[in-house]
Amino acid sequence: MRSTMQAVYLSGHGGNEVVHAGPRPLPQAGPGEVLLRMRAATLNQVDLYMRNSGAGITHTLPQIMGIDGCGVVVTAPPDSNLKPGERVVVHAGIGCGVCEFCQRGDDVLCLRMSLVGEHRDGTWAEFLALPARNAIAAPDYLSDLEAAALGVTHLTAWRMLHTQARLRAGETVLITGIGGGVSLAGLQLAKAMGARVLVTSRHADKLARAKTMGADVGIDSSSEDVARAALAATQGRGVDVVFENIGGPAWGWALKSLVRGGRVVTCGATAGDQPGADLRRIFIRQLQVYGSTLGNLQEMHALLDFCQRHRIRPVFDKVYPLAQAHAALDLLASGAQFGKIGLLIAD
Repeated sequence: MRSTMQAVYLSGHGGNEVVHAGPRPLPQAGPGEVLLRMRAATLNQVDLYMRNSGAGITHTLPQIMGIDGCGVVVTAPPDSNLKPGERVVVHAGIGCGVCEFCQRGDDVLCLRMSLVGEHRDGTWAEFLALPARNAIAAPDYLSDLEAAALGVTHLTAWRMLHTQARLRAGETVLITGIGGGVSLAGLQLAKAMGARVLVTSRHADKLARAKTMGADVGIDSSSEDVARAALAATQGRGVDVVFENIGGPAWGWALKSLVRGGRVVTCGATAGDQPGADLRRIFIRQLQVYGSTLGNLQEMHALLDFCQRHRIRPVFDKVYPLAQAHAALDLLASGAQFGKIGLLIAD
């Protein structure tokens, strides 16, 4: 068997000059691990973060990029229930299995969590080795790219809405920054859960496209007072849940948009991570604030089942071959995309 494969990897930190497409050693599956032939992956904000600095994330360079993906089983442990040729989705979070959080089934909180594409080699490669439990059968109605996209953006949105915010049918949710992968996943999942959905964007075309996907109200955050518009859309009551992944200036109007006792769940801070806390509003109106990121293995299985039942298909803006990772990263950095940016690794 050959000893190298094609991959996109980091040699340092900075811009695209540290991102290379070329040969890397072929991974070897260890005990309890599966070897996958990767077929597709997508881009996520953390890919830009790893390229730009990777600060605070323990990793060793050179490192292969990419945290989600869809591949085909090459080899698998006999007790894994996985078979060669089976198509699987990658779950990026590899827990230690022994800490208190892993023992209670919430491995995403693992004290020694190792994330594919952050702490170890990622999915932007011809082959990937990882624990067999982190390779989960892909929904049969989805393409390779669509299946790959579920592993990060949709899983993140699922934990935010289902686990943390406990969104119920008939409630109203406000989703910030529609157009990004997580926000669009939140829109798809919230509508399938039976919620009324308000969305924000600075771009009228993104608001219009979101409405074709089922968004009930679009709010132009470049020209409208978002909190006032959200209150008007709810007859002065406020929304039950704010799905927030921007931070910075969005935090203030996110809190002002909530009904008394409402919930805000946040997974990102692309516009700034030090907003005013507005503590008096939080305790006087008894607001609930939840942090969230990715999701555990149980949530991944639940998400895939939910998507299968509701026939949810991730939205893509543009797809590139693996060798054009620079162009894909440039598009992600621009913020101009509506939906996921995909990478095709194999036909």
